[in-house]
Amino acid sequence: MNYVDGFVLAVPTANKEAYRRHAEDAAVIFKEHGAVALVECWGQDVPEGKINSMHTAVLRKADETVVFSWITWPDKATRDAGMKKVFADPRMPATMQAMPFDGTRVIFGGFEMIVNA
Repeated sequence: MNYVDGFVLAVPTANKEAYRRHAEDAAVIFKEHGAVALVECWGQDVPEGKINSMHTAVLRKADETVVFSWITWPDKATRDAGMKKVFADPRMPATMQAMPFDGTRVIFGGFEMIVNA
């Protein structure tokens, strides 16, 4: 079964187009290094919770939008090898400051897919 890296982050709303371009460029690199697909979703109906929510998880500011994304890999071994190659690839931004969002507030994790209906 596939392996998935999932991400939730806050992107300045004014940077939507820059983020989209960044994600498209990154998708090419990830796919060259073994990813099956990279999906980016711009928040439109993301409720704020009373105790916790995606907004609070990423410390979203008033001028930011929540983004939910994932990268699908054939398996964890391909993901582990691919991630090393991606972050060694000179086309990837060298620092978090080069990205159109605050990379320190990204939450992420790797997941074994158990249902794919």
